[in-house]
Amino acid sequence: MSLLNVCDLTLGYEGKIIVNKLRFTVNSGDFLSIIGENGTGKTTLVKGLLGLINKYSGNIEFSEGITQSHIGYLGQKNLIARDFPASVYEIVMSGFLNSKRFGLFYTKSQKEEANRLMERVGIAKLKNAVFSELSGGQQQRVLLCRALCAAKKLILLDEPTTGLDPIASADFYGLLSELNKEGVTVIMVSHDVTGAIRMSSHILYLGKDASFFGTTHQYLHSNIGKSIMVEGCPCDSCAHKQKEVL
Repeated sequence: MSLLNVCDLTLGYEGKIIVNKLRFTVNSGDFLSIIGENGTGKTTLVKGLLGLINKYSGNIEFSEGITQSHIGYLGQKNLIARDFPASVYEIVMSGFLNSKRFGLFYTKSQKEEANRLMERVGIAKLKNAVFSELSGGQQQRVLLCRALCAAKKLILLDEPTTGLDPIASADFYGLLSELNKEGVTVIMVSHDVTGAIRMSSHILYLGKDASFFGTTHQYLHSNIGKSIMVEGCPCDSCAHKQKEVL
């Protein structure tokens, strides 16, 4: 069932169009990776989906009771205050802030959910640790947990492995894949084309001259996909050998 439907969406700044008449759909359980050339509007699209900028035209339609405030968001590494003086538990619980309509305190069910999610993403033992003293990979798990607290059914990640070493990146990707298989719908912006293709059910490619939306299999067999030449194609039927250029 569709959670998000984007139809003829046009976004930009100060009258300059960055994303033009874009169309794609995200269904429950999908893993959509947004890839493409620099300057083609990937982060602009993220801001549009979150309601941080106004659209010029087109529609962004959510279903299943989701609103923009119900999207769990994990932003780019350089946009997050990694030295924030707070505990892991405080960071995780802040994911519930948008759902606190009355009062100053978190509910019992929210605390139970936070504990469950910390256990699920492997940071329960770090609950009382100082966030700024954690490794980069541990911090990403904490921020993912916060995003899951904010989300009802959909999480949106913008370059989540930027700055992580290969081992931490692989570990984080593995966790995302597991969560997706458990029913969490994922939209991820990434320059790691190889990693994105291996994990994703669908690809949205944004280019300066053309765009593409479809399943990963369709992307790999499209003219755009073939021209990107991504090494390590996960599709058994593909004969082409590729290398990452994005």
